Amino acid sequence: MGRPREFDIEQAVDRALHVFWEKGYEGASLADLTDAMGINRPSLYAAFGDKESLFHKVVDRYSEGAGADLEEAISLPNSRAVAEKFLRRAAERLTDCKRPRGCLLVNGARACGDDADPIRKSLALQRKRGELALRKRFERADDLPKNVTAANLARYLFVVIQGMSVQAAGGAKRNELLGVVALAMRLWKTP
Repeated sequence: MGRPREFDIEQAVDRALHVFWEKGYEGASLADLTDAMGINRPSLYAAFGDKESLFHKVVDRYSEGAGADLEEAISLPNSRAVAEKFLRRAAERLTDCKRPRGCLLVNGARACGDDADPIRKSLALQRKRGELALRKRFERADDLPKNVTAANLARYLFVVIQGMSVQAAGGAKRNELLGVVALAMRLWKTP
């Protein structure tokens, strides 16, 4: 029988989330992770399996918050309101001074080599799930901009958010990202 765990799993996951968010999957060393989590390597392996398993747990935790934002936006009554809420909330999250800048689902895969291909694919799948949920919502809308399909609109909004994430990670301010949101919202304006 092993010794009882002497650390808070949830707190450790939150701390690992920040390391992966700031450094990406490959940039986060085991030493970075164990230092931030306040545990040793054997404890990390005993609690989480390995670095990749820990990363997946971190992505699940991160997706709870981002997913809640998407669900809230999807519940709004028309496509314009959905898009505006989704983009504005992203701009707020991406520039929140209490969190690393940018998006874990974008930052986590940066500079990944061939060994991290499963991570890159997993993150792409997470982003694709969000895009699919948004597309399904837009398929029910009767106010899409002219000559725009639900699929293209969902993809466009995710591309905008991914670009905003890169900009935020590079130091863009919230008001700059909100300017991008305002520009994207012009799709709904009639000429």
